[in-house]
Amino acid sequence: MNLSFEVLQALDAIDRTGTFASAAEALHKVPSSLSYLVQKLEMDLGVKLFDRTGRRATLTQAGRVVVEDGRRLLQAAADLECKAKRVQHGWEKELHIAIDEIIPFGMMWPHVKAFYALRLDTHLSLSKEVLGGSWDALLTRRADLIVGAAGDPPAIPDLVARPIGALRHVFVVAPDHPLARESGPLTLDQVARHRAVAIGDTSRKLAPRTIALADDQEVLTVPTLEAKLAAQLRGIAAGTIPECLAAEHLASGALVQKEVAGMRDVTHFFLAWRNENVGRALSWWVEQLDWPNLIDDACRQHTEMNN
Repeated sequence: MNLSFEVLQALDAIDRTGTFASAAEALHKVPSSLSYLVQKLEMDLGVKLFDRTGRRATLTQAGRVVVEDGRRLLQAAADLECKAKRVQHGWEKELHIAIDEIIPFGMMWPHVKAFYALRLDTHLSLSKEVLGGSWDALLTRRADLIVGAAGDPPAIPDLVARPIGALRHVFVVAPDHPLARESGPLTLDQVARHRAVAIGDTSRKLAPRTIALADDQEVLTVPTLEAKLAAQLRGIAAGTIPECLAAEHLASGALVQKEVAGMRDVTHFFLAWRNENVGRALSWWVEQLDWPNLIDDACRQHTEMNN
């Protein structure tokens, strides 16, 4: 190959400084060595790169093309070297974070901005998961870190699961829903006779998880927590909802809370990852998100979004 990084650096320096002598000084070389590099390249390419008739070395049209494209190659080489050094020092090439539906994306943006301020070359990928889908994303390696995974952790090799809070769920219906008129605590059989609304589990390998659903119950599946609440407010279906999201609607009478015998009402949430080859990017994100009241903050943001 006729072109080398050495000659590209020489061409760049000559163009920037205007003379072979100044370029040689900037590169800590003697002017004759630069003249030899350029002349040899001109002979090899069969083109003239510099017009030497004046006091300054002026690029020809062909020379301008070589210098400008050469600068892009030099920058790419510098970027590649930088990336290699960062990987060597423990920064991952890419990081995948799966965020459960319970965590509003708005909570992530300040951390995303701070992460990019580090000026790394780690490619960041964020995805949304629901119910068992968060655990499934970690199991199938679709994610390196999961935020807000619900329920008991499944068997995943080298799993680290840090509790980040719990939510109490309440079973609610619209005032005109048939279950609103039933007296006393409801039985699971009574609930199963009516349409339920649930957020679709995004699991691919693990068995999908459900909350308070009977096997033969009619179910309306929706994509988000906000859509689930909307279906309940409109009397389309019944179901559980985090108490913090239902509180305002219960106070206004837009929803009616019903006790259901035998229904689990508390869900625990986790920040989780595999404790294998943990890089600095993953460690950084764990440090930002590993606090015991994260779910409380998430619930407050959901409430603000719905007001």
